[in-house]
Amino acid sequence: MKFNPEKCSIPDRRMEPFIDPAELWAHINNNKADAVRVRELIAKSLSKERLTLAETAALINAEGDLVEEIKAGARELKKKVYGNRIVLFAPLYIGNKCTNNCQYCGFRTSNKDANRKTLTDTEIVSEVEALEDNGQKRLILVYGEHPEYGPEYIAHTVRLVYGIKKDRGEIRRVNINAAPLDVDGFRTVGRAGIGTYQIFQETYDPEAYKWYHLGGKKKDYQWRLTALDRAQEAGIDDVGIGALFGLYDWRFEVMGLVRHTNHLEACYNVGPHTISFPRIKDASALNLNGKYYTSDDDFKKLIAILRLAVPYTGLILTAREAPDVRSEAMAFGVSQIDGGTKLELGSYSASRNEEQNLNREQFKINDERSLADVINELIDNDYIPSFCTACYRLGRTGEHFMEFSVPGFIKRYCTPNAILTLSEYIVDYASPALAEKGWRAIEKNMADLDEGMKQSIRKKIERIRNGERDLYY
Repeated sequence: MKFNPEKCSIPDRRMEPFIDPAELWAHINNNKADAVRVRELIAKSLSKERLTLAETAALINAEGDLVEEIKAGARELKKKVYGNRIVLFAPLYIGNKCTNNCQYCGFRTSNKDANRKTLTDTEIVSEVEALEDNGQKRLILVYGEHPEYGPEYIAHTVRLVYGIKKDRGEIRRVNINAAPLDVDGFRTVGRAGIGTYQIFQETYDPEAYKWYHLGGKKKDYQWRLTALDRAQEAGIDDVGIGALFGLYDWRFEVMGLVRHTNHLEACYNVGPHTISFPRIKDASALNLNGKYYTSDDDFKKLIAILRLAVPYTGLILTAREAPDVRSEAMAFGVSQIDGGTKLELGSYSASRNEEQNLNREQFKINDERSLADVINELIDNDYIPSFCTACYRLGRTGEHFMEFSVPGFIKRYCTPNAILTLSEYIVDYASPALAEKGWRAIEKNMADLDEGMKQSIRKKIERIRNGERDLYY
């Protein structure tokens, strides 16, 4: 990992705390927004420059018609950086045993109604085969924080998942959402060939954090805050951050996410690969006062602000949100969503079709549509559904990813690769009606490519039709 000591100055020393609440609130309170400044900041972002904390705070303070201009700028920036691709994935819960006592989570140790379970290897195989039968290629494995889910066990499950291939199905990228580890633990997991390691701070305010986290290792705010520094030290340069909106003031959490991004860039020359922004939803025995509930309007605004603040960072929108909210918010900068999501352990391979039971799940999902239904809507809205994993597998991660993406070169790969993975899905899994719609979408999106690339893609699609798989640029 390259280290730049000149850029990594106080408070950005590696593996040391970097959040100063007074600093973040000062930015929020002292950076007001007027039309001239907001338009200047949108123009800066559209030139693909990162926004500072002060500039981000100005956008946070924008109101009225200026918010619509921010959203319009975010739409344009997303098109410039990502085209019209939406990357698809699915979560797979491996185990929900947990020693933490977090007031917002159905898995907390004090919830005696929760049904605790860890999937056996046989059950993991069944779950992954069911996911492959639906066309999934990218998974995020989710674990509670428990001694049974140590680095060796996580690495074992990752290798197991990569080895499961049913018919033409295979999982090509395994991301991780699990507890913070020490450096050696991250090294162990990294050697299993993971993609992104996600750790969400939940709330960046230390006092709010203390109120919500009542027991377990997760009580330690600083240990969690510096976790991804340890991942970087261990050689995992593809990391994801996030905040759980509804725990504290959304304005502060946006600033915390940008500050975290600044810290990683200053110390490791690469920011997070992804930012997630889930909102509080129902969970088993949940009892929160709702003081910091984030409204739909504020939620869409904050997504647009994050898009402008960090132009090259992937933004993830999950099935916690209802389909209508997801459909609208996607336009403001989201680059990844889950589809066909099920949270109950063992539910992908189960034949039953029951109502969600929150005693068996971490929280309530509000988009229960199948992967095929999600793909169908994406195509209807002129997106290209993508299962691409080429960058990860070709080493285009961390600083290497930035070398490709910052100048805009990544679009040379991403649209063609999205087309190829959609072609695979059409041939292997789509209904006749969805296949017809998908091929039309592919033709439409190839119209903007140069003639040489069109010919190359058509040759690869013909190879896919003839049975070859996993073709990419």
